[in-house]
Amino acid sequence: MSVVLLMLVIFLIAGFGTSAQAAGVNVQEIRIATQPGPAFAPIFLAEKQGWIEAEFKKVGVTIKWSSFNSGPLVAESFAAGQQDIGFLGDAVAVIQRSTGLDTRIIGMAASGPQGLAIVVPNNSPITATKDLKGKKISVVKGSYAHHLLVRVLKGQGLTVHDIQLVDLSQADTHQALIKGDVDASAIFEPLITKLEEEGVARVLVDGTGFTDGLLVIVANPDFSAKNPKLVKILLKVYQRCSEFINKNPEEAACLIAQSVQVSPESVVKVLRKYNYHATMGTEDMKELKTNQQFMRAFGIIKKAVDINAFVDTSYLKAAGIQK
Repeated sequence: MSVVLLMLVIFLIAGFGTSAQAAGVNVQEIRIATQPGPAFAPIFLAEKQGWIEAEFKKVGVTIKWSSFNSGPLVAESFAAGQQDIGFLGDAVAVIQRSTGLDTRIIGMAASGPQGLAIVVPNNSPITATKDLKGKKISVVKGSYAHHLLVRVLKGQGLTVHDIQLVDLSQADTHQALIKGDVDASAIFEPLITKLEEEGVARVLVDGTGFTDGLLVIVANPDFSAKNPKLVKILLKVYQRCSEFINKNPEEAACLIAQSVQVSPESVVKVLRKYNYHATMGTEDMKELKTNQQFMRAFGIIKKAVDINAFVDTSYLKAAGIQK
């Protein structure tokens, strides 16, 4: 091979590498952490329809899916360096950021105050939030339902020290309510609907008036910086699926029922409690800041979180989803 030809080959290879980098794709696999529930319906619709795999395939990237039963477990997986993108409640995201976990909120997953609630057994004598004093109440510690519980107690001049707080998974809470092992539970969908349909429990109070019930999309900032095209692809597909669900909840429920392990009839009830959108509006930012201040004031987090620095809307803007 002549020197000129060799130099041309080297130049082309180098140019291709530069082009690939400029394209914003520097991995062959993206790791996505989800929670198996209708609250994050758009990502399951994207998976079920093959829309997200198809878009990533165009740039030579495959998806490694991971499923966790709660937000804190998603956060633990991020802390172990095992995830690139994740879906969880805002309280979990803020709590983990406060502890030093290096993540960024890159978009909204959904909002819905009715998606979380404090429930009591159907035959419970508890009829008002003031009756919670001294009672045994279960919650997934660190979840956004935990945040709701603290807010509801505050409304009655109470704190978690005025109740018996029990840390239980949603699955264990289901059984605890049936057996009467707890007096009340702070939970989130789809367990709320499941308990109501089974006649096991009733809603004492939901998030309305207490919290907007924000669910967020978080990312490893190093991954995002090196793979901006992949982040934009994900956000575009999520927004597309959000709009589909908001307009066609019944059809969407049928499509994702198997993925979220809930009947289509139950799924559609849950979907109607949420507004799905990837955009980060002014009110969403205000809510995040208010929640952060509240958690700091009540000792849920020890270190303040700068929400403006924590939220990165640059990918939403680059994707043309948000101005």
